[in-house]
Amino acid sequence: DIPVASYAQGCLPISRAFGSGERETVRVRSAAGFELVCTPDHRLMTDRGWVAASELRVGHDRVWIQSSPGAFASESRLPFAVRREFQGRNGRRYRHDLPTDWSRELGLALGWLVGDGWLRTERDHCCVALSFGSADRDILALLKGHLDRWYGRAVKAVQRPRGVVHLSYRGKLFVEFFEALGARPVRAAEKTVPRTLLTAPREAVRGFLQALFTADGTIRKNPQSGSAWIALTSKSRDLLRGVQLLLLNLGIKSRLLDRSRPPRGGLFTYRTVGGADRSYGSDGILFELGIFGRSCETFRQEVGFLGPKHGDLGLQNVRYRGFYREKLSDRVVAVEPAGVQPVFDLTEPQSHSMVAGGLVIHQCGEQALGPNDACNLGSVNVSRLVRETAPEGWSIDWEELERVVRLAVRFLDDVIEVNPYPLPQIDAMVKANRRIGLGIMGWADLLFTLGIPYDSQEALDLAERLMAFVNDRGHDQSARLAEERGPFPNWSHSIYRAGRPLRNATVTAIAPTGTISMIAGCSSGIEPVFALAFEHRVKGADGDRVLPFVSETFGRLARARGFHSEALMAEVARRGSIQGLPGVDEATRGVFKTAHEIDARWHVRHQAAFQRHTDNGVSKTINLPQEATEGDVAQAYLLAREEGCLGITVFRDGCKGTQVLNVGVGPGRGGETDPSVLGERVVKPRPHSLAGHTYRMETPIGTAFVTVNDTESGEPFEVFVQVGKAGSDTMAVAEALGRLVSLVLRLPSPLSAQRRLEEVISQLSRIGGGQPTGFGASKVLSLPDALARVLGEHIGYGARHGSGAARAGQPPLRQVGDLCRECGQATVIYEEGCRKCLSCGFNEC
Repeated sequence: DIPVASYAQGCLPISRAFGSGERETVRVRSAAGFELVCTPDHRLMTDRGWVAASELRVGHDRVWIQSSPGAFASESRLPFAVRREFQGRNGRRYRHDLPTDWSRELGLALGWLVGDGWLRTERDHCCVALSFGSADRDILALLKGHLDRWYGRAVKAVQRPRGVVHLSYRGKLFVEFFEALGARPVRAAEKTVPRTLLTAPREAVRGFLQALFTADGTIRKNPQSGSAWIALTSKSRDLLRGVQLLLLNLGIKSRLLDRSRPPRGGLFTYRTVGGADRSYGSDGILFELGIFGRSCETFRQEVGFLGPKHGDLGLQNVRYRGFYREKLSDRVVAVEPAGVQPVFDLTEPQSHSMVAGGLVIHQCGEQALGPNDACNLGSVNVSRLVRETAPEGWSIDWEELERVVRLAVRFLDDVIEVNPYPLPQIDAMVKANRRIGLGIMGWADLLFTLGIPYDSQEALDLAERLMAFVNDRGHDQSARLAEERGPFPNWSHSIYRAGRPLRNATVTAIAPTGTISMIAGCSSGIEPVFALAFEHRVKGADGDRVLPFVSETFGRLARARGFHSEALMAEVARRGSIQGLPGVDEATRGVFKTAHEIDARWHVRHQAAFQRHTDNGVSKTINLPQEATEGDVAQAYLLAREEGCLGITVFRDGCKGTQVLNVGVGPGRGGETDPSVLGERVVKPRPHSLAGHTYRMETPIGTAFVTVNDTESGEPFEVFVQVGKAGSDTMAVAEALGRLVSLVLRLPSPLSAQRRLEEVISQLSRIGGGQPTGFGASKVLSLPDALARVLGEHIGYGARHGSGAARAGQPPLRQVGDLCRECGQATVIYEEGCRKCLSCGFNEC
């Protein structure tokens, strides 16, 4: 899901990201202030090519920096659930109209808060406050309008000495909102860029920078040279480093400067309320972020200042002067130890490079390598090693597998000898360790042929047996080669030195086989098939190409088992799956499951089974369907940790605008199947039985009974609402509300069921009617408002409500009936053989 800047081809998405544990790290720092914390062997692009961080020459090497604007998030939704309502200590309920999406206005407010504002979280002084100078009147009016609207009422601006004006918005919920955005109650020297801005859309980032530079920035001029530059000053180096990266992603290069000087006293005298005089000094700590040359013009176009505050300082005299060409590299000024820290591996499959901390770096991978080492990977197509042995059916040809493994180990070792290496250092390192990585591919096709479901214990047992066999025979062959050719030169310094000598430091690895598996006509690595038919998108010099693939194994077995037909294969090609297809028995459906039809736990268990018998990492993607929840992803990560996996990659279908693999081929691929063929529904089917809770709630139109049923995993699945008598208009409205909420919960969505229900609550809450009931915290405005309260109680969202017993002090409710089409009141009753309204006198007699 993460777009990274590739120095060669603009912005491309990464294909893998996973943790690699904790390792010793170094901090690389450049003259302009760019910093990167990485492992010592991680390579950076320099004027002399890719160089490991530990081998950078301080004062001489120049590292490449991001040369063009980067990508911003397309998702405008804030990365957390926004609470809009709370109950105060006085029992009253309060509501703020807080935004749920990013906007330029929210960026402006956040920028001014970081620049000239503060946050306080103490119980009696909980507030969000902003300060404005005498030259900021227009900005004050602009921001106050937005903040008042989000707060729910206008606050009074407080006049301070020296023309300063303060805005203060009190309330825990309002403060928690800005804390969730990343604002912190810290001193000036500890400020940072709010973390959520790093994944915010472009307009929000521009708004943040515009407000921050207007609050704390200026335009400096050099009278001697007639030049000018834009400067942002702060006591926090970390804040300016974060701003530097945001600017760089807009194509604006800047330089971090240390403007600190010796401490000074008596700079400012202040008289307290009690009449005492206090004198304040300065510790002298100050940093400046400078924007020079051509980047000044880019800043003016992309960001600029708010209002006329800096207008008279403008860049008019600079805009028309010639600029020196900006350097796209920066001198290394320090490489220093950064301690043991968690590190992560990323893979970008096109350029194999990315931008991190503003610097161009090389990608990581599953194969752990030292400086100047190289990958040497091979994969055995195990789907070709299955033989039909009547009467048992199909079985693995273990003798042939052993022959192929031994031959492959010898072949990979020969590759080390004959391969021409670009540098003598690489040649020396590769031959000193002689790493190889032999793995398998075609695992899913093998299971198809054997008739074993991927999501079964039988498949896991076979996985362990197969990989243990490959690992054992591979190491034995490496030992035989050591006897024949000698062990790898670093043998005496390795962890193997006490055992049988080996020719290769590592022997086995499960590599990503996306391309070679297509060439070989088998399934990829140890993955279940992504789909029985799919499209593979590849990039070329003449643009993207789409290659269609249909599982040959499925077609062959369909013919052998007698359910093959042209109509069936056409439907499989369109859908990519056989689930629900007529004419296919249940056992076959269980075997031919695709990645999205297999629970994530089985994905992780397969990876762990192979990892236990593999020297290096295991390439495996936990492919999840589009409706997968945050809980599904969390479960996959936690299970991977418990099972001992070295890393894990989770990919939810549809999380990218474009992706490498897509289910189905041709028009209508992966879409809704013709009902005449399958009768399949868009909404999730209802299980035979569900458990839930029924709540009683008094409403303005009578007593409502709301039933919320949950799935086995505890997520809400459906809602029923009953008010009044069957056949009445009131009951029709209540039933419609329940059906619509249920539909929202059962339609496919990237949001979890709980998150969707929170959105429903946000929409229904506080909808007013003609006759509210109750008062204070128990006041119910309408049937939708009552439903929102019940749903909130069910999922623990917002205030808790009682079971429906009469609340203390609540007046007795009068009898109500159906809705009146004349006056709109719920007072139509059936009396004396006639429907009549008790409020307006309307009758149907």
